[in-house]
Amino acid sequence: QGAGFYVNATQTPWAPHFRMQDYVAEELPGLIESRFPATDARGILGHSMGGHGAMVTALRHPGRYRSVSAFSPIVAPSQVPWGQKALTAYLGEDRSSWQAWDTVALIANAPERLPLLVDQGEDDEFLATQLRLELLEAACQHARHPLTLRRHPGYDHSYYFIASFLADHFSHHANALRP
Repeated sequence: QGAGFYVNATQTPWAPHFRMQDYVAEELPGLIESRFPATDARGILGHSMGGHGAMVTALRHPGRYRSVSAFSPIVAPSQVPWGQKALTAYLGEDRSSWQAWDTVALIANAPERLPLLVDQGEDDEFLATQLRLELLEAACQHARHPLTLRRHPGYDHSYYFIASFLADHFSHHANALRP
């Protein structure tokens, strides 16, 4: 068992030790920047639940990241079965508290308009029931938040899909991270 969805858990048994948002946004960058020749110029990228984590982390920490991208992200965990199960376990039954961990909800009031790059395989078996990219697209249109959503026929949720377009994401981040 393990906590996920990049939240800081508030429910037992997760609450004492599963502060995944703090780890990704604070501890890990601090460790890297203290031990390696790195700057505070940051980009964040993820796949599936990790794509959710990348976007939520960037949206929750305006000014901390210069770029964000995702492959096949879960964009509205409060509205899909995987997310509802996880958010109930980690955050409890109060669905209003879930909005702070939901990309679609965060887009509406995002103080920073960091462009989102998202790639999605059209043959992804999770697209219609768990990923719900149409919700992200609608939220970005409504809030006028910049989104590049690229749909790819013939691709699914696999690492082959990621490998096929990863260079584009590296370029996206490299362009944003240049001084």
